[in-house]
Amino acid sequence: MKFISWNVNGLRACEGKGFSDAFRQLDADFFCLQETKMQEGQLDLQFEGYQSYWNYAEKKGYSGTAIFTKHEPLNVTYGLGIDEHDHEGRVITLEMPDFYLITVYTPNSQDELRRLEYRMRWEDDFRDYLLKLDAVKPVIVCGDMNVAHEEIDLKNPKTNRRNAGFTDEERQKFTTLLSSGFTDTFRYLYPDLEGAYSWWSYRFRAREKNAGWRIDYFVVSNRLADKIKSASIHNEIYGSDHCPVELVILSCPGKS
Repeated sequence: MKFISWNVNGLRACEGKGFSDAFRQLDADFFCLQETKMQEGQLDLQFEGYQSYWNYAEKKGYSGTAIFTKHEPLNVTYGLGIDEHDHEGRVITLEMPDFYLITVYTPNSQDELRRLEYRMRWEDDFRDYLLKLDAVKPVIVCGDMNVAHEEIDLKNPKTNRRNAGFTDEERQKFTTLLSSGFTDTFRYLYPDLEGAYSWWSYRFRAREKNAGWRIDYFVVSNRLADKIKSASIHNEIYGSDHCPVELVILSCPGKS
């Protein structure tokens, strides 16, 4: 079973840069989007064989998530059920027969870490949300989690030490999440692989130089770790300042 996650940095703009072609090429069972930056009715994007679910931010042109799926969910929920967090369209959860799929666009701590305090509350509440789901059935969570976990996950760790996405506080929250019973699927397969990034600044020809960050993830319940077939970063696909990331899991022995 194939999952894709992509922060499209504005779906209408990305559609003008080949999104639909990439979508069809990747041919995923589940295709999760973050930072759609649109309101309902602004773009009629449908793909044969897929249903889609959308969570829009109240603020126009900001945040937002979506999931396209070939598989009918048992249930769909939007947000965390906490008013403080549920106005920016950041979370969609699909309940499937054997797992929960959650796509998330984690709040950025912003310049001068203006939103770091809020980010810490978000991290605790989101982890609690995942743990409640995980107590029922395994969890697959994907999206732009706005943190480079370890120094290996960005090109220039020393100069970014107190920048949003690489603060000690954010990195520790990710460590805490993993230690709560979850696995970073890419590092599970490639613990020492350097230069594997999913986001590059539009400035300084960063993508050309591969001066990037790995901030887009698939994280799964530990009990799914032995079902991970592959984890990939599609840095050959353009259209956004992020590239798609991929997870393939075995849905049952001998079947993907």
